[in-house]
Amino acid sequence: MAAPSRLLVDGAADAALSPLDRGLAYGDGLFETIRFVAGRAALWPRHMQRLRESCARLCLPAPDEALLAREAAAVADGMADAVVRITITRGVGERGYAMPASPQPTRIVAAFAAPVTAPETYRDGLRLRLCQLRLAEQPLLAGIKHLNRLEQVLARAEWDDPSIADGLLLDGAGRVICTTMANLFAVIGGALVTPSLERCGVAGVARAEVLAVREVRVRELALGELPHAQELFLSSSVRGIVPVRSMAETVYVPGPVTRALQSHWRELGFPTEHS
Repeated sequence: MAAPSRLLVDGAADAALSPLDRGLAYGDGLFETIRFVAGRAALWPRHMQRLRESCARLCLPAPDEALLAREAAAVADGMADAVVRITITRGVGERGYAMPASPQPTRIVAAFAAPVTAPETYRDGLRLRLCQLRLAEQPLLAGIKHLNRLEQVLARAEWDDPSIADGLLLDGAGRVICTTMANLFAVIGGALVTPSLERCGVAGVARAEVLAVREVRVRELALGELPHAQELFLSSSVRGIVPVRSMAETVYVPGPVTRALQSHWRELGFPTEHS
């Protein structure tokens, strides 16, 4: 992702992040990446719901959502298609892991140009590979978008083939969890399925939207089931619904469930989804 077009730290455009900030020192914080189209973020309520729940789990004071909305609108102003990243850290603290008795969170709001996804990717799908890295289990952090993304960084370093768009991640027991930057759905035996994220992985807001509008079985998903799937697609708040064209020797064709959800994304106001 390119440098941000605009960036605010605690509401100020000229402020700098302290080198003693716990977000930098310990990854002590969380973030949201929110797609804005023509100044509107269709999934904003879902992002704020996850932000509230994540702050509660990390024992972080929840930010003022109205203030976040104003700052997000300010940094995205004038951008037809933007991704706004909101980062909340526990703020500056003394050396050591102990939480500050009265934390003063740091708030960073930045806008980036939305990534360009080719129409044929939405039409035909992308190529997926299996990553060797295995996600560690930590139920307390499972589902939330905390600042420690080292697993994803190392997994993404496993390939440099530009024809492969993403990598599939398993947990230590070999269960399918997600990809490096999206959630995964499969149509198996006519039923829409997505992996359980109780042990690890990020519960994306696009995933939550799919769960709200479709009947989905949330369960453990074995890698050996994927070659038998009739459809395979990814969900992401930034890119929407993206079909998987192939993984290893298995080839998939986007089907009616994928197309229906792409249509739903267009109805939400995201113009990059093409049937």
